[in-house]
Amino acid sequence: MHRKYRILIMGASYGSLLGTKLALGGHDVTLVCLPAEVAAFNANGAVIRMPVKGIEGLVEVDSRRAPGKLSAAGPADVNPKDFDLVALAMQEPQYRSTGARELLDAVAKAKVPAMSIMNMPPLPYLARLPGVDVTACRDCFADATVWDGFDPRYMTLCSPDPQAFRPAEEPVNVLQVRLPTNFKAARFESDAHTAMLRDLEASVDMVRFNHKGQDIELPVKLKVHESVFVPLAKWAMLLAGNYRCIGDTEMRPIKDAVHADLNQSRDIYNWVTRLCVMIGAKESDMVPFEKYAAAAQGLGSPSSAARALFGGAPFIERVDRLVRAVAAQHGMKHPEVDAIVARVDARLETNRRKAA
Repeated sequence: MHRKYRILIMGASYGSLLGTKLALGGHDVTLVCLPAEVAAFNANGAVIRMPVKGIEGLVEVDSRRAPGKLSAAGPADVNPKDFDLVALAMQEPQYRSTGARELLDAVAKAKVPAMSIMNMPPLPYLARLPGVDVTACRDCFADATVWDGFDPRYMTLCSPDPQAFRPAEEPVNVLQVRLPTNFKAARFESDAHTAMLRDLEASVDMVRFNHKGQDIELPVKLKVHESVFVPLAKWAMLLAGNYRCIGDTEMRPIKDAVHADLNQSRDIYNWVTRLCVMIGAKESDMVPFEKYAAAAQGLGSPSSAARALFGGAPFIERVDRLVRAVAAQHGMKHPEVDAIVARVDARLETNRRKAA
């Protein structure tokens, strides 16, 4: 029997997937979110629809059926000291907003272990990577100062590999998983904090969910790795796929971004992989391009970054700029990565002018 943990998750869209998996593992989860979301989750739980191998259609998982409790609250209604782990599941620019900023600061001060599931690694996590000059990366963040209170020893990164979205016609407590891969977490510096992650990993692994009278194993596990570089495998995917959904005047699905020019996609992907190896990763920490390209065949929608940009967002996560900045520290550059950064810069500039 595993110990029951109390977990605080900042962000309830993508965060509800991790939260529901942990509640199924028997843990108590509190999602921090907007008032309308708080009301929806507390009234109707989190509803996750996911494809499961060998089962026709989608399997619907309702967090109210979980042995652990999933609830929601506003940022002012929680105290980080009451929790064993905090998961950061919002988009990086959102942490500068009122409410989120204060709560993030309280997490840092409380020295509660924090696990980011953002695509953008927080600055305190980058500080754990030997081949990265953190100071030179600060301007890649919407507001780098929100991370200044953190001790890197209390921060880890979990790659948000599963692809999920909120169906537009559904209530805000519903999330649909498009690609049911695993969350890949790096260990904390502390053995005790890492042991907690491994405990959570084992409890999620043991879950069997009753679907139409049959106990089934659900996909989307939590996998804990000794290497701090494993979550960076997502960088190559983001640069070869997600950010290349963004065109000058329109967006395209991830599948098209990757497969329209497979050779160029492979070249960008392998260049980012080489960069990760240069800063300390092993080849085995990374995901081979062929495996990613095969998975991308099933991604028939534009990335969330592209949808946000073409929806008028004045800020998005800039992993494209971060990768370019880290590469520059090691004398590496790639013309298509420069072009991606320029396209995103231009679109953000347009959006900010319109919002002004």
